[in-house]
Amino acid sequence: MIDAHAHVEMFKKEIPAIVEESQKHLDAIVDSITEYRKFHVWKSWELLKPYFGFIFPTLGFAPNEARRGNWEKVRRVKGFIIEHKDEIVAVGEIGLDYHYAKTEEERKNQREIFSHFLELAAELGKPVVLHARDAEREVYGAIQRRGIHGYFHSYTGDVETAKEIAENGHFIGISTGVAFIPEVRKVVEALDVENILVETDAPYMSPFKGEKNKPYYVKFAIEEIAKIKDMPVKEVERTAHKNAVRFFKLNLR
Repeated sequence: MIDAHAHVEMFKKEIPAIVEESQKHLDAIVDSITEYRKFHVWKSWELLKPYFGFIFPTLGFAPNEARRGNWEKVRRVKGFIIEHKDEIVAVGEIGLDYHYAKTEEERKNQREIFSHFLELAAELGKPVVLHARDAEREVYGAIQRRGIHGYFHSYTGDVETAKEIAENGHFIGISTGVAFIPEVRKVVEALDVENILVETDAPYMSPFKGEKNKPYYVKFAIEEIAKIKDMPVKEVERTAHKNAVRFFKLNLR
């Protein structure tokens, strides 16, 4: 199994234990190291670096940080991505989140910074990990115009947009939230497993109330997808694994 999207750095002192337990169950974790609040990409990178080879890093700038419009920080993160361009498997997460960005100024900041990092991804020839909330179609249009391959992580948008995204060769991320979010279940019903990556978004989106999500809980998302699709669990697991390896070009040990 592969967890296609997690934030292991957010476990802080628990990181060694989380990685050790994850290695018992998973082949890899794709960790979205993204500039967000106090989680600076350069600090997160150093925390996770000892585990690279099992953890595959991406680097990005979260839209909920982008809404602040701090271009000094943008330039620093861009420089860090360029410095580590040969070590990352994608640029991200980046995107738009209109659920939290309420004012036009905040949304303008998000759009400009998102565009800036899309251009960087295109220059580097990297795919992108996308955070799109209440802005799925706008984010989709932006990557289509640039011809960039995208992964819509933890997708909670409408079914028709999801189908169009998948038909154009991008991947839809189904998180452990599939256990309790009706909209996500509808997307699973509508899509082929060949169009899906499976993730936890750990420590968020836990299938267990009051508990932090863990990367190895991705198995619960796989099992839920199998139930919805009336497919063997092993088949869902194999297909999701293959999809993650293909999208991120993972070189597994």
